[in-house]
Amino acid sequence: MVETEGPDVCACEQCPALVESRSRIVNGTGRADAALLFVGEAPGANEDDQGEPFVGRSGSVLDDALRDAGLARADVRVTNCVRCRPPENRDPHAAELDNCAGFLEREIEAVDPDLIVTLGKVPGERLLDRSVAVTKETGSVVDVRLGGSPQRVLLCLHPAATLYDRSQRGAFEDAITRAADLVGAGSGDQARLGDY
Repeated sequence: MVETEGPDVCACEQCPALVESRSRIVNGTGRADAALLFVGEAPGANEDDQGEPFVGRSGSVLDDALRDAGLARADVRVTNCVRCRPPENRDPHAAELDNCAGFLEREIEAVDPDLIVTLGKVPGERLLDRSVAVTKETGSVVDVRLGGSPQRVLLCLHPAATLYDRSQRGAFEDAITRAADLVGAGSGDQARLGDY
């Protein structure tokens, strides 16, 4: 059974292991017309508990980088490839990513962002449909077709990478600053900033 409302998933039982491990479905949050859409991998324990993507320590790292780049969490949209917490925070399986792919495509289509920022290897590989060396490619912008529409995707490290390896902090912050610059952050209305 799957129920959706706009880009939100209200009910879904396609992945038995995820249904068993989750306490709720974690939909994207933020502006419905954001110029920047951040896409992570899957909810963790904090996200499952609070019902929002990127909360806890990783969320604080993301929020700090957004603020330093002239943005607030409320200015952007944040979502994940998979909307339910995998057991013990394991990586989502390919079938789970496939089952949620349509939900992410609908959200991208509804938000129609100027730029998508992938947070980590899994969303980068998912959206680019290729292997991604995320530490080497962080900050790279790639033009792709998603659901038949052209999109610009900026590859970025996962904020948690900066917690485990402080040397990655600069590359992460630089990528977030580049994303903000590409959509003209700090120059007025940040919901829809026009052509860059």
